[in-house]
Amino acid sequence: MASWVLSQYALNPLPHIFRTPRTSITSHKLTVSHTNNRATPDLTKLSLIKFRERKLGLRVSAPFQIASTTPEEEDEVAEFDPGSPPPFKLADIRAAIPKHCWVKNQWRSMSYVVRDVVIVLGLAAAAVAANSWAVWPLYWVAQGTMFWALFVLGHDCGHGSFSNNHKLNSVVGHLLHSSILVPYHGWRIRHRTHHQNHGHVENDESWHPMSEKLFRSLDKIALTFRFKAPFPMLAYPFYLWERSPGKTGSHYHPDSDLFVPSEKKDVITSTICWTTMVGLLIGLSFVMGPIQILKLYVVPYWIFVMWLDFVTYLDHHGHEDKLPWYRGEEWSYLRGGLTTLDRDYGLINNIHHDIGTHVIHHLFPQIPHYHLVEATQAAKPIFGKYYKEPAKSKPLPFHLIDVLLKSLKRDHFVPDTGDIVYYQSDPQISGSLKPE
Repeated sequence: MASWVLSQYALNPLPHIFRTPRTSITSHKLTVSHTNNRATPDLTKLSLIKFRERKLGLRVSAPFQIASTTPEEEDEVAEFDPGSPPPFKLADIRAAIPKHCWVKNQWRSMSYVVRDVVIVLGLAAAAVAANSWAVWPLYWVAQGTMFWALFVLGHDCGHGSFSNNHKLNSVVGHLLHSSILVPYHGWRIRHRTHHQNHGHVENDESWHPMSEKLFRSLDKIALTFRFKAPFPMLAYPFYLWERSPGKTGSHYHPDSDLFVPSEKKDVITSTICWTTMVGLLIGLSFVMGPIQILKLYVVPYWIFVMWLDFVTYLDHHGHEDKLPWYRGEEWSYLRGGLTTLDRDYGLINNIHHDIGTHVIHHLFPQIPHYHLVEATQAAKPIFGKYYKEPAKSKPLPFHLIDVLLKSLKRDHFVPDTGDIVYYQSDPQISGSLKPE
């Protein structure tokens, strides 16, 4: 059953774009003099041509061998600094994206909602009908993945990329997020802060780095939950209640410092919807039995949480090259957005609505998810070396587990000072990895 779900929405691999080598070949014209109506070569010029051919290493009998990059380009690659200001502007990227990629089709968006809800209900019905321990683990993985897909659609509602209808976005967003115990407005407002401050050490909101001073102040338990797998992949519900280390506030409380007074009613509405869903689950536990609710909902919920933490962490960590974080005047919306990463999840790409195509989404969150791949392809020539091509995934993205584990051992804190900083490692956590 889970294999069927995962196989229905495979995404074809993206074509690679190769740079055309730049070369210039100078042709030489042989001049002749005419004597007695007979054409004879000008020996002086012919000697000069042979000298030039010898000097340039050219031979008529051998084909030219053109290097794919010039020495100047090789030096440029070696000297590339990802923390340097890019030679393009946000408007340049926007202009490269086809106009239709900005169009929001609410009917198309709703079709994805219908698709996902039908799959969720179908998986639950099939699992109950089978009621076999050979089926339940497959159900948990498949259903937890579909809960994650529902979250991504609600996430689009929060960005306004679902449709141009604000009320529709709010209604659908509340239904989708409340069904998986996410306070829609509380999360939406916080996530907006994340996008507006991506790549900023202090102001970012999602998996942002800790300063060395804060890192050194944490006890062993806190460090374990932050950097020892699988605990970081279970963090999301606790983050909703108390945020991350060094920050305070709750996504459920209208008076939290996450929100301004004008957002109080929205937060109350979302918290009421969340509480209603909790009450519904408790009621169903009395009707169906707590064990059945545990198998049907609670275990898939935690699979969904693991997907959410897994994907959002890898959107901002784990590249083989160190990526910068910014403070002060060095930060800008564009430079911060360029620190995000695209990831390839194989068959899961289509199931979770291409949320792994993350760079363009971060810069232009109003683009619907079904146009992200095309928009990214159009923007790559503008990005140049600032775009990090994701490693190609097999049908299932098991390769990213290794990326996650290495990053948790390597990316621990950033220096307390400096406007362009990079992750540093603590040897006690890094283990076999060499401290940086």
